[in-house]
Amino acid sequence: MTKAPEAALAAQPEGGGSDFARLSRRIAAEGLLDRRPGYYAVRAGLVLAAFLGGWWALFVLGDTWWQLGLAAAMSVVFAQIGLLSHDLAHRQVFNRRLPSEIGGRIAANLLMGMSYGWWMNKHTRHHANPNHEERDPDVSPDLVVWSQRQARQASGLARFIGRRQAYLFFPLLLLEGLNLSFNSFRALRSPVMKRPLLEGTLLVVHFVAYLGLVFAALPPGKAVAFLAVHQALLGVYLGCVFAPNHKGMLMVTPEMRLDFLRRQVLTSRNVRGGPVIDSVMGGLNYQVEHHLFPSMPTPALGRAARITREFCAEKGIPYYETGLLRSYREILGHLHRTGEPIRSGG
Repeated sequence: MTKAPEAALAAQPEGGGSDFARLSRRIAAEGLLDRRPGYYAVRAGLVLAAFLGGWWALFVLGDTWWQLGLAAAMSVVFAQIGLLSHDLAHRQVFNRRLPSEIGGRIAANLLMGMSYGWWMNKHTRHHANPNHEERDPDVSPDLVVWSQRQARQASGLARFIGRRQAYLFFPLLLLEGLNLSFNSFRALRSPVMKRPLLEGTLLVVHFVAYLGLVFAALPPGKAVAFLAVHQALLGVYLGCVFAPNHKGMLMVTPEMRLDFLRRQVLTSRNVRGGPVIDSVMGGLNYQVEHHLFPSMPTPALGRAARITREFCAEKGIPYYETGLLRSYREILGHLHRTGEPIRSGG
């Protein structure tokens, strides 16, 4: 029986990272941080084959509404490219920065149409402060409020959506693909972007080829329908992969003082499900271990989860995992509760 989160917060060790250091030694002793080039060669090869095969199928199928099925399939392929970009960004594939950035920009910018630099900056800030009300960009109250404190401070569109956000959450994901593209181009003007010209060029090449191929293969009506289905389902897929990781878990306020281990474990949720879920979620279902060891290759995360779960039990740190559907119910329940101050006029 693990302690409640409040007890775990009070039981932090002196010296901050001492518990994490001990866990790290266990993980390293198992060789779980070693690169897995064979795994990533096969995974990248399969994703690339599916990507090229999808565009070939677009022209083979021709003028038919069956193309909408292909659009749905291609949303899965694009999402898998995004998950591969994620691993490249964390140096799970290569040890060195340069090949990781080259691979990341090819996968994200050129093949998927998402800015690697923009996403990398945003995701790095998220990893440093997961579920922190003020520091994690993934829980900023742009449209959805993630805590009752945010709800009480919400205004405009966030306040309007916050009243019924549990019902609107999944419909809003239909727009996430377009949101990624919009933010990718907008970020090119940001001073934090390291290679804006290169990233912008790759994005333009992607969208010229993407739109050009679709409109070359299909009449305008079917082409627009293909793009709508593809972008909408891409957003839903990515949202359904990333939302279970932290949404509905402990929200960190500025007053809390957490060591690294507890900050990552208490704010993260693992999703059970075996090899199918591992593949669909690209290993991100082992979110606790991914946050503790971001450069750990995907195939090592399952073994790392067993070690981490045992270690947390020894230290009385709540370690949470559940099924995929249960995680969505927890997210929607959390969203409903956080919107209460708006519904009550607070």
